[in-house]
Amino acid sequence: MRNEVRVLLEDGQEFVHGFDSDEAMSNEEGRRWLDQEFLRMDCEPLRASGKVLIVDKVVVVAKAAGAQLLGDAQWLAQFARASVGAVGRPTVVVNTKAMTASF
Repeated sequence: MRNEVRVLLEDGQEFVHGFDSDEAMSNEEGRRWLDQEFLRMDCEPLRASGKVLIVDKVVVVAKAAGAQLLGDAQWLAQFARASVGAVGRPTVVVNTKAMTASF
């Protein structure tokens, strides 16, 4: 099965990474990778309550990464593999302008 992650940035740039399902990280690995990037990039929670849902981490990490990291094929591949694994869906579309992710 084919997986795909698509990130739409606020300025209209789009980054897409497709890969085979056997390349996706496990749920635990994906969550751990997103947690590390969230902390490394000094990201802030989306919700006023301070709760950070995994889907929020996907969105916030993508926004913090911006075109510089998303343009790095190796980093984008890791982000895609982690996002698919963490949310458990084969397709993830992130819109940083709307601060949403859909599956």
